[in-house]
Amino acid sequence: MAWVLLFIAGLLEIVWAFTMKLSQGFSRPNASIVTLLAMLASFGLLSASMKTLPLGTAYAVWTGIGAVGAFIVGVVVLGESVNAVRLLAAVLIVSGLLLMKLSTP
Repeated sequence: MAWVLLFIAGLLEIVWAFTMKLSQGFSRPNASIVTLLAMLASFGLLSASMKTLPLGTAYAVWTGIGAVGAFIVGVVVLGESVNAVRLLAAVLIVSGLLLMKLSTP
């Protein structure tokens, strides 16, 4: 169950990163509210997953999901540039996440 909570927390990290961008420095109220709510939920689920998962594993997986997810949203939704080096970086992050998962009992 901890892994499910952690995965959802990572997805919410993507949501708050994206809506923070949309909030334009917290100058747009609706996007700002969604950002803050998603942050609170993400931190809460991360905290719950840390009851049974090691700190290093949980935090690394949470930030990794957020980083790769934000990268994908940036490219797909916001039209940000993509090149071989950026793709390699994302692949390396995902590889690290898989190794963290495999190395955690």
